Amino acid sequence: MKLPKYAAAATAAVAFVSIAGVTAVSAAQADSGHKAVPSADAAALPSVNMEALVKAAQIDPRRADNKLTPGAKASVLLVEKALADKHLLDKKWVDGYFGTTTTAAYTKYQKSLGYKGLSANGLPGKSSLAKLGAGRFTVNHVIVPGAKVKFGPKYVVDTRTQKMLLQAQKVLHRKLVLDQGSYNPGGDPTSVGTHDGGGVVDINVKGMSAATRTSVAKALRQVGFAAWVRNPSQGDWPWHIHATAINDTDLSVQAQHQIGDYYLGKNGLANRGKDDGPKVTIRTWEEYLRLH
Repeated sequence: MKLPKYAAAATAAVAFVSIAGVTAVSAAQADSGHKAVPSADAAALPSVNMEALVKAAQIDPRRADNKLTPGAKASVLLVEKALADKHLLDKKWVDGYFGTTTTAAYTKYQKSLGYKGLSANGLPGKSSLAKLGAGRFTVNHVIVPGAKVKFGPKYVVDTRTQKMLLQAQKVLHRKLVLDQGSYNPGGDPTSVGTHDGGGVVDINVKGMSAATRTSVAKALRQVGFAAWVRNPSQGDWPWHIHATAINDTDLSVQAQHQIGDYYLGKNGLANRGKDDGPKVTIRTWEEYLRLH
């Protein structure tokens, strides 16, 4: 609706959420081989693929058409039906398209739960999705940003982003140094809000050749970032690499827009120009892990 997605470190990134009789698995249980066992009632419920749902919530609002995000329709429909039943979304918008109207409805739902700030950013998070699905659907392919940690001496990122950066370093065989981290509201006005939430970093490129800058951007894209080499002609900033983690549910609204534009072949800037970065198959961090 135009108006208004090292080895699997993440068996701990749970395949089931405790909804309607589904047993949630802790990280410790997952490591010890325990599996979530759905009850008979839960097994009868349909399932929402959180990865596909979140991907659609980033891409669909940026589309100029009503094309559906591949693999997301069934999950989006379940969420839209639940929002409609709560009188937060008109039934005419229950169509499998997570556009701006559905995003606004999901934000209202998050706020109805008492969530604020990044917890009410319109992206379905683990907690709000579990509450919405109670008695309606189970949730698989759960995404969790994780706790806030430091990358380098002073910059803050979430655990999921930290793992992505560490893997990019392995791919590159070089250390990455940040110029800016995440959760930095108002810290850099030129960032226009992209760093207000999680999943977003700027990489220092001092001393890098043009070829090296491109190779770093490519490695970041390979592990699940939308990443671009930025130069002074584009804005009031020095040379750097801007990277936004696809499907991080702590993304600010502005960062969500960058992800949507990346999937649509654009440069992540306000002018929505053509993507000028290295060409790779676009994948999320979770998709990358399943392939390696």
